[in-house]
Amino acid sequence: MQPAASMGYDRAITVFSPDGRLFQVEYAREAVKRGTTTVGIKYGKGVALVVDKRIVSPLVDPRSLEKIYQVDEHIGCATSGLVADARVLVDRARLEAQINRLTYNESIQTKILAKKICDFKQQYTQYGGVRPFGTALLIGGMDEEESYLYETDPSGALMSYKATTIGAGRDEAIDVLEKEYKNDMGKDDAIKLAMRSLRAGREEELTADSVEIAIIEGGKFRKFDSDETNRYITEITES
Repeated sequence: MQPAASMGYDRAITVFSPDGRLFQVEYAREAVKRGTTTVGIKYGKGVALVVDKRIVSPLVDPRSLEKIYQVDEHIGCATSGLVADARVLVDRARLEAQINRLTYNESIQTKILAKKICDFKQQYTQYGGVRPFGTALLIGGMDEEESYLYETDPSGALMSYKATTIGAGRDEAIDVLEKEYKNDMGKDDAIKLAMRSLRAGREEELTADSVEIAIIEGGKFRKFDSDETNRYITEITES
């Protein structure tokens, strides 16, 4: 008997295989697994996002590689997978945030934004002539005093986490998070744990140029500069 994929079930997004699978969505997930390791972690007063930028050549300007984006003043997201697909989703998220602000005169809630992005991604699994987005997003934000962290899947599925990771090296990074995560962690401990899990998922040592860090704390998104990033790298290396 021929494998299901060779019988044409993977040729269109609208065709289910006999066992209920959409192969194009599964291929999109494989694109995410080949992306850079991305970690999100909640702590007492906020959310931290840490990304391996994976610089493939010394000729590349590290500043041109962006994997963490500000969506609204209180929401940020980190990506893994196809960079161009991620850019489209980030633009969509920013648009939804501004529409909400203009319509209701208030900032959008993190969960509502995550659901809107997942609804948008799900549409690309349902119609002929399109393909799923080959990227996953970790969306972190703060609504009043509460912090949130969501993972969006290429299928449009949504899941809330205390700490999670996507991309290459996910299994190794998850092992570190599951063993060491604590609900009452402070900012420094959370960032160091995220970086240790990031290091577990990659073969090379961490450097300030290859790592991107951002936090959402006090209702404000802030991305770290190279000096702050290097300080955390030095501390976890020495420890």
